Amino acid sequence: MGIIEKMRLDGKVSFVTGGARGIGKQIAIALAEAGSHVALVDIDIDEAQKTAKEIASAEGVETIAIKADATRPEDVQNMMDTILRKWGKLDAAFCNAGICLNVPAEEMTLDQWKKVIDINLTGVFLTSQAAAKQMLKQGFGSIVNTASMSGHIVNVPQPQCSYNASKAGVIQLTKSMAVEFAKRGVRVNSISPGYIGTELVTSAPHLKALIDQWNAIAPLGRLGRPEELQSIAVYLAGDTSSFTTGSDFIIDGAFTCF
Repeated sequence: MGIIEKMRLDGKVSFVTGGARGIGKQIAIALAEAGSHVALVDIDIDEAQKTAKEIASAEGVETIAIKADATRPEDVQNMMDTILRKWGKLDAAFCNAGICLNVPAEEMTLDQWKKVIDINLTGVFLTSQAAAKQMLKQGFGSIVNTASMSGHIVNVPQPQCSYNASKAGVIQLTKSMAVEFAKRGVRVNSISPGYIGTELVTSAPHLKALIDQWNAIAPLGRLGRPEELQSIAVYLAGDTSSFTTGSDFIIDGAFTCF
């Protein structure tokens, strides 16, 4: 069997939080194209159902949409219960849901700080923890957390201290879990995208000036495309990445290299 065949995900089961649109949607599409059944988890259930139907129709795999707030333990438990009732196992978990608030540090309220930390860090912890509990029982599984290049650098000119702190936390959480689970068959890695031109980003008029500034200093001179994260997602979900754990993959067009 060649390497391409080995990278197939036929018969595997995955979930993607924040899977209704943007990066999460493109990851879900890639997993399905490789043969995995996929649960799309999102707080926007209407959009998640629409995306799930599109993927199932196009790729011939089974999909389900699950409404969940990743910061609510009861929602996360319901997510896992739904997946296990449907498929009886979980092979890959993509803990991807996140938000960003651009607020100067001296003006940020405690509620604003907590909102970002709760969704970006606590939400990733709760969903990856829930996945890990099942995977540790099984003796196998791959967890992939969406961090950011912002966990490595301080973005300018936008003020986003809470986002940067949350994503740095995701990277260290990932490494900690990877070490804890290493001898029990469960791998944990993170993906750190740079500036990605999702539809929400490119269609927002108030971001145009920022995008122009980012592109002016970016080595590649452009935003990344969401689909440019698909191949690393498939790799990490599958068996060919069996020696890959505790790693953070920076996919930023060399933005953090200077």
